[in-house]
Amino acid sequence: MNKLVKDAHEAVRDIPDNATLALGGFGLCGIPENCIEALVAKGIKGLTCIANNAGVDDFGIGLMLQKRQVKKMISSYVGENKLFEQLVLSGELELELTPQGTLAEKLRAGGAGIPAFYTPTGVGTLIAEGKEVREFSGRSYVLERSLFADFSIVKAWKGDTMGNLVFRGTARNFNPMVATASYCTIAEVEHLVPAGEINPDQVHVPGIYVKRIFQGKNYQKRIERRMIRQE
Repeated sequence: MNKLVKDAHEAVRDIPDNATLALGGFGLCGIPENCIEALVAKGIKGLTCIANNAGVDDFGIGLMLQKRQVKKMISSYVGENKLFEQLVLSGELELELTPQGTLAEKLRAGGAGIPAFYTPTGVGTLIAEGKEVREFSGRSYVLERSLFADFSIVKAWKGDTMGNLVFRGTARNFNPMVATASYCTIAEVEHLVPAGEINPDQVHVPGIYVKRIFQGKNYQKRIERRMIRQE
């Protein structure tokens, strides 16, 4: 099976309006920049996006928010995007705010075929409203449904032509779980190598999960909020 595609535009060619997308990355680290730009150019609408955050105003998912391509965000951290805040407060964008660990487990469980799980996180808060709560060993747990998308889009440091992926540092947060939790996973990589070049012990996501892979380009090393020590 040939998984190699020419570029991001070919990779996202069949993502339709109203699709559910899971996007990898942690903050601005390890986000699928090329695919996001291709989706903006494609101009599709009505997307439900599952992602740890919503980018910033001029980068990442923020670019899709500018074009009003997203109808719903399922996220855990959204504090760096002013446009996102405006769209939520005005009612233009639906938000399902999810604790960060719960979001990661929702994706991992979805990829493992587990439909739901119990967690103590969120018990007694707005997160638990309308959800089943049960007691185990004297502690209350809320039932959370797992997540599974139509398409997953991830960015890896290295990948081979069979779709095996390796992530570096912070980019390993969320990307591996996102890669397993959809019908079609698309991977863009900084370094594309021939099959067999990656040591099997170093593979973070096996190629069986990846349907399309391509060599990315023009990656930016953006910092979400630059902090310096005060003298």
